[in-house]
Amino acid sequence: MRACEFVIEAQTGKLSTRNRIGTVGLNLFGDNEKVSSTYVLNRVMMAAAMADGSDKPIDMDAKSWVGKNSVANPYTEVEQQMLKQAYKAAGADYEDLNDGDLDSEEHPHVNVDSPIKAFKGY
Repeated sequence: MRACEFVIEAQTGKLSTRNRIGTVGLNLFGDNEKVSSTYVLNRVMMAAAMADGSDKPIDMDAKSWVGKNSVANPYTEVEQQMLKQAYKAAGADYEDLNDGDLDSEEHPHVNVDSPIKAFKGY
């Protein structure tokens, strides 16, 4: 499709039949609740990566724990304070799941040393 056809679609809000014919594999999708199309896009692409094209069902929950919520991950105390200001200004409810702990630590059973010997040169 040419860029002028995108502009036409933007002006009318619809894709004409002529433009549909020139487009291969055109699917529209969204969530049933009309809440978060970005989240549904993420879940659909995750499921597509797990799919094999057969009728076999994909073993994946439709929603993860983050479901209908947005997630912010501040790295510093300043960023945490900035988010708190922003939540207040936007009238958003929030919950700090880590209770202010911004340290990122590996689980004790995670192998932190590489099993590969470093290259020392020739």
